[in-house]
Amino acid sequence: MPKIIDLTQTMTLGMPGFQKEIAKTKSRDGWNASTLTLYSHAGTHMDAPLHFLKGGNTIENLDLEKCVGPVKIIDLRPVSPRELITVERLGDAARDLEEADRIILQTGWDKYIGTDKHRDALPCIAKDLALLMAERKIAFLGVEPPSVADVNNLSEVTEIHEILLGAEIVIAEGLCNVDQITKENVEIVALPLKPEGCDGCPARVIAIER
Repeated sequence: MPKIIDLTQTMTLGMPGFQKEIAKTKSRDGWNASTLTLYSHAGTHMDAPLHFLKGGNTIENLDLEKCVGPVKIIDLRPVSPRELITVERLGDAARDLEEADRIILQTGWDKYIGTDKHRDALPCIAKDLALLMAERKIAFLGVEPPSVADVNNLSEVTEIHEILLGAEIVIAEGLCNVDQITKENVEIVALPLKPEGCDGCPARVIAIER
């Protein structure tokens, strides 16, 4: 039987960008229901080109073929705070990148979820690696930090996103539990919600080991 590994953060009260309020109750209205308020890049989420590209495509038009299929896990552990992940850092894995590859960069950064370090000291993708991914035309990039680049450095975070999204690479950020993947033969399913005209959206991301 396939093994399902949930790579998605649970949205909890107190998480930045998520709120839940009671809308209906069983005793008062006959059923329970909630009103959810979501920031488009809260928790485990996916970016649409519009996130950084003027006139870029929106989340409901994401190419879902890129979001489902075999994925390569590239284990970079251990990583240092604010480390730049370069082509050299990937070693042989960089050389082996091929067109339409789906990859997850495993850094173990999900252990800092809920702390300032998760957002403010995250390892970042270096420009040379972003350019290589664009050149090789990979399909999908997943990372455990909440961004592929330093969210406190506007020029850097803009440049890296523009390179990746400009190459039509699907980006999933804020993954967790990647360390639970133990087999090489693994597939990913990464599906965002479908709000019209949006720059990104929270997603449910799972890995399937066979």
